[in-house]
Amino acid sequence: MLVRLSAMTSFIALALATTSAAMAQAVPAAPPPMPAPVTPPAPINIDVRSDLHAQVLLDRAHFSPGQIDGKIGSNQRRAVAGFQAAHGLGTSGELDDATWQALQPDATPPLASYTLTAEDVAGPFAALPSRPSEQAKLAALGYASVEESLGERFHADPELLRTLNPGTDFNKAGSRIQVPNIGTPLPLAKAAKLVVDKSDSTLRLLDAAGNVYAQVPVSSGSKHDPLPIGEWKILGISRNPTYHYNPKLFWDARQGETKATLPAGPNNPVGVVWIDLSKPHYGLHGTPAPGHIGKTESHGCVRMTNWDAMQIANAVDASVPVLMQK
Repeated sequence: MLVRLSAMTSFIALALATTSAAMAQAVPAAPPPMPAPVTPPAPINIDVRSDLHAQVLLDRAHFSPGQIDGKIGSNQRRAVAGFQAAHGLGTSGELDDATWQALQPDATPPLASYTLTAEDVAGPFAALPSRPSEQAKLAALGYASVEESLGERFHADPELLRTLNPGTDFNKAGSRIQVPNIGTPLPLAKAAKLVVDKSDSTLRLLDAAGNVYAQVPVSSGSKHDPLPIGEWKILGISRNPTYHYNPKLFWDARQGETKATLPAGPNNPVGVVWIDLSKPHYGLHGTPAPGHIGKTESHGCVRMTNWDAMQIANAVDASVPVLMQK
């Protein structure tokens, strides 16, 4: 009897073990995690008296907010404060009723319609290599995309253009898009003086009476390459320049880099214009990265967006003193 019970017990134990193993094999594996949801771009307020509208109006008034993106930020506040000071409205940097009235928002809508042409989409467009030695092999340092090219033309963040025109094929001629209504920029009057202010990252043009009539955001100097404080002379202006890269002049140059001459183009390290100063190796110039202006440091020179740099270059010459101050 004991033998039979022991055998039966063993049989039951073996059956249970076999059943458990089979059940373990039958349990399906956990499904792979779902990919993180893609966050759609935040909507941009395009109404009258929106931040986008203010940036368009400030751009037209020659108090540049830098790259128009429809978002309130440091460059917008600087532009508002500069416009306010020039119009006797205080310098709060906030869009109060008096400032809106001076900007005359009812006269100019924030957006305009534009139809892409065959020339707009013809290119060539290509991503650029990061190393100067590779850039030097190219015929030109042009735009990487249609959106980047249009961004420069309409002073806008390419991401803003994509947000304003969802689903639009920017590579197709005939596509109709909405763009910031910057109009045709009017040329600036000849300056009597140019002032770069390190404290608020701005460049201002003054007339003979000492009044500020134009202001743009800048990136100027850094801990390693401080802005050369003092008064300097303009030695010359080069439009669409080549760039002579010398790694010995850059504290952050990559090891092994050598001198190189980089071709002209909007993505040249100094953009589309170089205003040469009497301080050796220093100048006022454009940039291949307009979204960084006023928000990052430079290698000692004064960077502006390409469109602001061209406006400034057309308003100065060798007779205009350049004052750089803290």
